[in-house]
Amino acid sequence: MSILPENLARYQKFLSFMLKYWNSDLLNETASNAMDEETARSFQDYEQTPEELVEDLKQMGPTYIKLGQLLSTRPDLLPDRYLEALSSLQDDLPTIPYAKVQEIIENELGIKISKSFNSFEEEPLASASIGQVHLAELRSGKTVAVKVQRPGIRKKFMDDLDTLEEMADLAVKHTEVGKKYGFNDVLAELRRIMLHELDYLREANNLVTLGINLKDYRRLIVPQPIPDYTTSRVLTMEYVKGKKITSVSPLKKTENDYLPLVDELIEAYLKQIVSDGFVHADPHPGNIHLLENEKIALMDLGMVAQFSKQMKEHLLRLLLGLSKNDGEEIADILLNMSDLTDHVTEKEFRREISIMVQESSNSTAKDMQTGKLLIQMNRSAAMNGIHLPVEVNILGKILLNMDQIIAFLAPEYDLREAVRKYMSKLLQNKMVNELKPEEIFSVLLDSKKLVENLPDRLDKITENLARNNFRLQIDAIDEKRFTDGFQKVANRITLGLIIAAMIMGAAMLMSVPSPFTIFGYPGLAIIFFMLAAVAGIYLSYTILFKDE
Repeated sequence: MSILPENLARYQKFLSFMLKYWNSDLLNETASNAMDEETARSFQDYEQTPEELVEDLKQMGPTYIKLGQLLSTRPDLLPDRYLEALSSLQDDLPTIPYAKVQEIIENELGIKISKSFNSFEEEPLASASIGQVHLAELRSGKTVAVKVQRPGIRKKFMDDLDTLEEMADLAVKHTEVGKKYGFNDVLAELRRIMLHELDYLREANNLVTLGINLKDYRRLIVPQPIPDYTTSRVLTMEYVKGKKITSVSPLKKTENDYLPLVDELIEAYLKQIVSDGFVHADPHPGNIHLLENEKIALMDLGMVAQFSKQMKEHLLRLLLGLSKNDGEEIADILLNMSDLTDHVTEKEFRREISIMVQESSNSTAKDMQTGKLLIQMNRSAAMNGIHLPVEVNILGKILLNMDQIIAFLAPEYDLREAVRKYMSKLLQNKMVNELKPEEIFSVLLDSKKLVENLPDRLDKITENLARNNFRLQIDAIDEKRFTDGFQKVANRITLGLIIAAMIMGAAMLMSVPSPFTIFGYPGLAIIFFMLAAVAGIYLSYTILFKDE
């Protein structure tokens, strides 16, 4: 670790935060949870509230805010209330002076603001950790939103990440808790996310991709970028006038029926998850805006998730299981998509999943149970030696945010019924797509390859059979463990025979007179009795408490 003077402020900030939480009940509970200790208490109220933790992370700066958002996907470590608080963690930093904004834009675009825009508002519409947004009008008369990256923010993020990684390396190297937490993995994921969010060209591409994927949803809008006015530090996109979806007034909610809007929003996210595999991964209410024309705009695509074909299949089956409230099927799906440790307790996991599903089976949107249910399942998996893929965490976070939005707009909405309906529709579309000529052609090519190779492979098999070179390798049991077990049984029997012989010999020696006595009895016989007793007690202890 290179603790240089210019780094002291960062170390001091980090250490002051850790000193506050180091001996807290929250961290102790989390550490016990990570170590699977039997002494871990049930999650309850702690000295530091979720709101206080959120405020402390805000004070630490943008890197720690992003870290808090990332930790909101780790239900194996934190209680539900903290996960909810962290999942909605948003920053509110001082604005960048207009002179600096003008300098950044002109350097990036290579042209004066006055020549690029008819007008450019000096006061920002919004300000966040990475950048701030200004309203402007292009020479064509089109109104746009211009997102400008904060000066020096890349270096600040990288410096903070370097500090965190140095501390994480020490924790992983010297503590079991650090290894169990997977600190290095968390920070590697944070670095990947930050590098993506700092590249506005990538975000512009994300906007284009999502816009194409959701083009059939007339109530949803994805603001599109203006390529000629976009660089890695400046993102210019279509301006949509609206407000945070959870800030709609009660009167407006009474006057409008938002069920069709909610239906379309849910269907669009299901399509992203199980059909496209390209998902807006941060749909908190601040990134979902309700427009004046009663449409919804999906904002801020710096963070997206991409699911493989196999993962889409798993998530499709998982959502279907949730929609049917089938705990046994859900447990099967989660086990099939997970990595199992040597200490897995599958029976207990299945029991807990069934109980969770049963308890939440009649919930409505106002109960906000779907996202919480996945988070609880994730925690149960961690406690039972099951490592669920990170995509399940992402899905849980998305549904947690969806629950919040739906509960606000349509409290009685039945999300699981909607999932069941849309899953049937998507399955039908999926089957139709798989019957397209290109899909059939792909299958035919695979079949052609199999037919071409089959004669050669059959020839090799028959040739090996004729020469008696054909071998089958079967991994049925662990041979060493099997033979070790037999050896242990043989050792136990041998020791038992020796103990019995010593007792019998001692009994016979009791009748033989001897000048050497112990407690008035022949000394040699008593010694044999004592040795047999000690050996017998040791053998009984190892059989009862040590043997698997």
